[in-house]
Amino acid sequence: MTELKTKPHGAPDSPQTPARRDADARAVAARVARESYGKLVAYLAAASRDVPGAEDALADAFASALAVWPNQGPPSNPEGWLAKAARRRLIDAARRRRSVDRGSETLVLIDAELKEAAAAPEGIPDRRLALMFACAHPAIEEAIRAPLMLQTILGLDAAAIASAFLVSPAAMGQRLSRAKAKIRLAGVPFKIPEREDLPERLGVALEAIYAAFSHGWAEAFSDDPRGRNLAEEAIWLGRVVVSLIPNEPEAMGLLALMLYAHSRREARRDVQGRYVPLSDQAVERWDQPAIEEAEGLLKAAGAMGAPARFQLEAAVQSAHAARRLTGTTDWEAIAVLYDALFTLTASPVVAVNRAAAVAHAHGPEAGLELLDEVGAKGGLAGFEPYWVARADLCAKLGEVDAARSAYSLAIGLQTDPAARAFLIERLAALA
Repeated sequence: MTELKTKPHGAPDSPQTPARRDADARAVAARVARESYGKLVAYLAAASRDVPGAEDALADAFASALAVWPNQGPPSNPEGWLAKAARRRLIDAARRRRSVDRGSETLVLIDAELKEAAAAPEGIPDRRLALMFACAHPAIEEAIRAPLMLQTILGLDAAAIASAFLVSPAAMGQRLSRAKAKIRLAGVPFKIPEREDLPERLGVALEAIYAAFSHGWAEAFSDDPRGRNLAEEAIWLGRVVVSLIPNEPEAMGLLALMLYAHSRREARRDVQGRYVPLSDQAVERWDQPAIEEAEGLLKAAGAMGAPARFQLEAAVQSAHAARRLTGTTDWEAIAVLYDALFTLTASPVVAVNRAAAVAHAHGPEAGLELLDEVGAKGGLAGFEPYWVARADLCAKLGEVDAARSAYSLAIGLQTDPAARAFLIERLAALA
């Protein structure tokens, strides 16, 4: 990623207009927010275990930056400037709390600041993995661990997280607040667990990494570049976990799954920027080295003889990737893999994908029957892929009114303009 040029404090004023200086300062702040939010929160919360306090202090530091940087110029190390400003706010807040326990917290914060200033005056220690495993601590309610990681490490808001876990934003916001308070009250340590304790916390960490990747994948073509950054950040976290626990097949399976999807990023749009579904993508636009790396990871994971969710999902993507060699898609194999995945997870999202695969392998009637089963259980009214699958199958069966209704619902739920335009074309073709 190209670094934005910054002017150190004290450098001579440039001939830039105030408006341009303000825009440059905001651009630097936005870049640091995109790239280092989780790193800064993890750094700030490590000593006090006060995640909400760290987030509030960081927000204040960004506000100060936007007041100071337009006049003085962004510092040469904006990440360090923000960390120092936020740490000072944490210390001030601790001093204002007048109990003996809070006084000891102030000393801990000051001691940590002095030690890190002496050891690495320019660098910010990257403690994201330590924070991730703190969020996976047994003291935290299991269902909220992955969402908590997404908010504290990657900066996603409650609404985005809620959509990934199919709950309301209000409910998710309340759960996240309670979980952050629990970290402090339970004295959860901010450290990577001992190697023998890692497996019990690994599953939720992998779930959070994949949720972050999925969100970035969905937002990759939005006006906000955060989508692509999130997907790449998730792949980075996946690589770190694999290096940390090299013999864990599910960690390798997740990294393979993300790499398969990442390999098709550029093929999701044609040269005019129009959406291209997987079945119509030009295989020559796929990233071959990424696919080969994913294949190697999946093969190594499979050799360990412990198949599980992420390995099965990666195997599905491997079957799709085989089209670059065979020219066809083995839908029978994909349907079998989704059967195994559904048996393992009972996930409604897997059920929708399974129905689509069965429709390709055994006909639209069989697929729609499975889709009716999962739809009857409820909870998918706001899940756009469900309505796309239903619309496609109804259209193939000649049920035009049902297809038109499902397409209309899918169009209303789709937020990507290119994908929405694609669905509108499908709807128009019904007429």
